[in-house]
Amino acid sequence: MRDVSGLSFFTAARKRGVSALRVLAIGLTLALAACGSRVELFSAANESEANEVLSVLLDAGISAQKAVTKTGVAVSVDGQQVARALDILRARGLPRERFDGMGQIFRKEGLVSSPLEERARYIYALSQELTNTLSQMDGVLAARVHVVLPERGGVGENTTPSTAAVFIKHQAGYNLDALQPQIRKLVTHAIPGLTEDRVSIALVSAQPAAGQPAGGAMRQVLGIEVADGSSGVLTAWLVALALLVVALAGAVGWLLWRYGAPVRAKAERREPAGEVR
Repeated sequence: MRDVSGLSFFTAARKRGVSALRVLAIGLTLALAACGSRVELFSAANESEANEVLSVLLDAGISAQKAVTKTGVAVSVDGQQVARALDILRARGLPRERFDGMGQIFRKEGLVSSPLEERARYIYALSQELTNTLSQMDGVLAARVHVVLPERGGVGENTTPSTAAVFIKHQAGYNLDALQPQIRKLVTHAIPGLTEDRVSIALVSAQPAAGQPAGGAMRQVLGIEVADGSSGVLTAWLVALALLVVALAGAVGWLLWRYGAPVRAKAERREPAGEVR
């Protein structure tokens, strides 16, 4: 009876060990799959725009990849780095806003536009062209140009002079105040009837995100947020720990099999003798 009970104990223990190994293997597989999943973050029509986004993400320690798709060029990142990647791109003003040119705004559509519609299109086109030009300056994250043109009045009527308001949000560390004369001259020469004293410029420096750590970039490894420079060390320790658990589970399973087999064989040899009695 002791042999039979010992056999039952070792058999049950071995089954539990095998079940534990299966659960561990499934857990490791799911964890590795979660780490390896990638999310498409950005899709561009041209490769130069995708290269700019890719360069910024790689410089920040984000594992970004570029791939050519049917609609253009896509940039993907690790699923656990999406939030941080979006914050980095937002702080750098990427992806850049697309602007409509004169040709797109005034393209022929088969309908006759009214003078009011033509005027609105013209003002919008001026604003878009100037905004696009100012956005090419180094350090500019966002730009807006609001244009006011005088309406044609009757003979002898006083007309309101043209005015323009320029808003520029730039990265911290860029001194755009020294470029105000050039910006004012650029806008003045682009809008008819505008003088430099009728151009107002507002320069705003971007502030860092409230949740941005002061010690440097952070990265998530299996849901644990660590410094970007320590992510490799933590990953290596986690892999070593997983291998150690697998080795210990295998050793326990081997011991159960090694010492359970003689008991099972001994019980099988004694079972016929018990039946004869």
